[in-house]
Parts: sequence; structure tokens; C-alpha cells
Amino acid sequence: MPELPEVDLVARSLNSLVRGRTIVSAELLRERLAPDITAADFGSSLANARVEIVGRRGKHILFRLENDRTLIVHLRMSGRFALLTPEGELPRFTHAIFRLDDGSLLVFSDQRHFGLMKIVPTASLSAAKEIAKLAPEPFSEDFSVSYLRDMLARSSRTLKEFLLDQTKVCGLGNIYAAEAMFAAGIHPAVSANLVGRIRARRLHESILAVLDEAIRHNLGKPIDPENLEGSYFSGSLKAGWYVYDREGEPCAVCGSPIVRLKQGGRSTYYCRKCQRK
Repeated sequence: MPELPEVDLVARSLNSLVRGRTIVSAELLRERLAPDITAADFGSSLANARVEIVGRRGKHILFRLENDRTLIVHLRMSGRFALLTPEGELPRFTHAIFRLDDGSLLVFSDQRHFGLMKIVPTASLSAAKEIAKLAPEPFSEDFSVSYLRDMLARSSRTLKEFLLDQTKVCGLGNIYAAEAMFAAGIHPAVSANLVGRIRARRLHESILAVLDEAIRHNLGKPIDPENLEGSYFSGSLKAGWYVYDREGEPCAVCGSPIVRLKQGGRSTYYCRKCQRK
């Protein structure tokens, strides 16, 4: 599933490509993509709406429209956007088509059918359940060391499970949570409320560092309208993960083999020597 850096890349790319364009018509091909609205109402709500800006909140992409509505999009596992020419071939699993005023087609495809869309009044965006429950943005002033320490102290779950909870820490997924815990030198199975002041500060710094590195990877790179995900940092050979997906390989710091364990049905990678409980 795309994590904050990947969603940030898609949102920035879409903003560059479609900001200022008008959605002439919108067609919902898979109704479960937007379960709170009919296909007809989906189309009428977006028709002739100018895109003011495309942004992001957590892992959600936000299309703010001139008609005082905002389209919320969650890519989930395999959701993808592509900007095609009028003659372009639609992807096999196309679930929504947005026809723009310059003739181009913004299409959303989703092989695994988990993506979601929702249209809300822009004035009440912050109250939408998808947005209201989210923790502060990692690079905001609200995501402070004291905030993180307070949230950690309230949770008896394992640190890995805590970090994946979007109501506690926004934007982390399996990859960046593993890398942040390694950078902070904390075992993924330790109880969150046992992470003390010094380690909480290191964890805060590590979260920001791993996210910042991934986001900076794509800044200034050319955009491929038909393959916005092509330059994901998480899919790059240059990513150079310290622990993620490196089971059995030597730790870059101490040489010990990287270990994999299961937590909440997901794989977690860590170094026994560098990450202590």
C-alpha cells in the first residue's frame, strides 16, 4: 500500500498536471469505488467543476474543486491515476474516468478493487470521518516530540502496531515504520508505553528523517503522466532499505542477520542486535 511519500508524489504530480483544468464530465464505472453516492450523482457533482488544487492529508489525495466540493481519494493497495490523451487506451481495471476541458482523460484504475472515493463539501472537509480521525501531519508543528510521547504513553500495543495506527501517527506503513524503528534503535515488539523520553525523541527524529528522504527522492524529477508511480522511492533500487524486506541479509551496522516476525498479519523486519526492547 502506498505510504505518505508515495501519496505525496502522486498528489504533487496530479496538481502539476490538472490544476486549473475543468472536469467536463466524470464517469464512475465501479460503484463500490464511491459507495456513499450513486454513479449519476457522482457525475453531476463533478461535472464542469474546475480543479483549484490537488493536495494530500495523510494517505488521502484531495481534489479541491471550484464548486465548493472536495474529492477525497484513497489509493489503498493498487489504486493508480493516469492522464491519457483522448485516443489513449484505458487500463484494464479502469474504475473512474474524468474528462477534462483540454480533451485529456484522467483515469483511475485499481486491480485489487480496494480504492475509495468520496465527495464532501469543502467547508466541512475536516469533519469528514476519513479526515477527522487522522493524527497530525508528521511535518506539522502539532506532531511534536511531546505529542508523540503522550500518545506512546497511552498505548499498550506493540510499537509497530502503534506506528501503523493513522490516528496516532499519520502516513507510516509497513516500510517506513520498520525503517524508523531501526533508525531509532527500538525493537518493534516493545510496548509503546515502555518507550521512554530519550527513545521517543529518537523515534520522532527517525520518523521525520525516513519520510523526508523518500519525499526528496522525487523532487524536481520529470513527471510521466501515464505512470505517476514509476518513480516511487519505495520501488527504487536506490532506496537502500536497512531492514525492510531484507530477512537473512546482514545488518549494515553490525552485520547480524535481519530477522522477520509477524505482527498483526504483517511482516516486520528488524535487527536483533541494533534494536533492543
